[in-house]
Amino acid sequence: MILNKEKILKNPRLCKAIFGCSKEEIEKLLPVFVQCLIAHRYEIKPIRQNKIGQGRKGDLPTALDKLLYILAYLKIYPTYDAMSILANHQRSKCGDSIKFLLPTLEMTLKRKLVLPARKASTLEEVFKNNPELKDVFLDGSERRVQRPKNTKKRNKLYSGKKKATTRKNIILNDEKKKILFMSPTKSGRRHDKKITDKVQLAQHIPPDVAIWSDTGLQGLKKTHDNTVMPTKATKNNPLTFEQKQNNRIISGIRVVSEHAIGGYKRFKATSDVYRNKLVNMDDMMNAVCAGLWNLHLEQTV
Repeated sequence: MILNKEKILKNPRLCKAIFGCSKEEIEKLLPVFVQCLIAHRYEIKPIRQNKIGQGRKGDLPTALDKLLYILAYLKIYPTYDAMSILANHQRSKCGDSIKFLLPTLEMTLKRKLVLPARKASTLEEVFKNNPELKDVFLDGSERRVQRPKNTKKRNKLYSGKKKATTRKNIILNDEKKKILFMSPTKSGRRHDKKITDKVQLAQHIPPDVAIWSDTGLQGLKKTHDNTVMPTKATKNNPLTFEQKQNNRIISGIRVVSEHAIGGYKRFKATSDVYRNKLVNMDDMMNAVCAGLWNLHLEQTV
């Protein structure tokens, strides 16, 4: 079990620092997490030899312990050695526990309807259920990964913008900073516009909804007329005073996009250098942390 969990849950500041969520948010997640825990177990092992509740209890005996364990991992992103001490859990079991609990938490957030859309086609339903949405904000988000020794793999991940090996997502949020869509995680070498075109994001946004984006998505107006972005200066055509003023206004409005990205990156598992070796686990981490951010926004409304 998580050491001193009762003490942590009683202290609001400490609770957010260790788990990334308030006590109220954890209590809201727990009943659904229990259901998903059982459902996920049956997905992995459809035939059980023992009844539910029988057998060895393990180091994380209760559903609350399991939920706090995966939240603590996402928030502070410790090494398995540190995690084993924090949770009084066997170091050799840390990886298996995270591989099991992370999809369970993702399933929980999906049932709570706070998980961002992962396919652009599902955005049509989002806009249908929220007809008041008239502005959305589009931006790219990158996170560093360990530098591969293999030259081919290293070149594939190298981002010229960040001057480092990274993986990236395209984020779409509303004016309330809620993340509506998160693209599949791709290598840092890919351009934001190329990823946006591949998932056909602009085609699934209604024409009357304005897309606010940065200059990294030049050419987006060809697929979505209602696109607002700053004017980009060139070597032979510097910006006029009016254009600079207009760019400041657009940047001031677009800042909610940076706030949304910063919101889900409060979790160190999405902002620190990615250490895990499992393929695409970072994609699930990003989606889960975005869902936790959306849950937080719902609680604070």
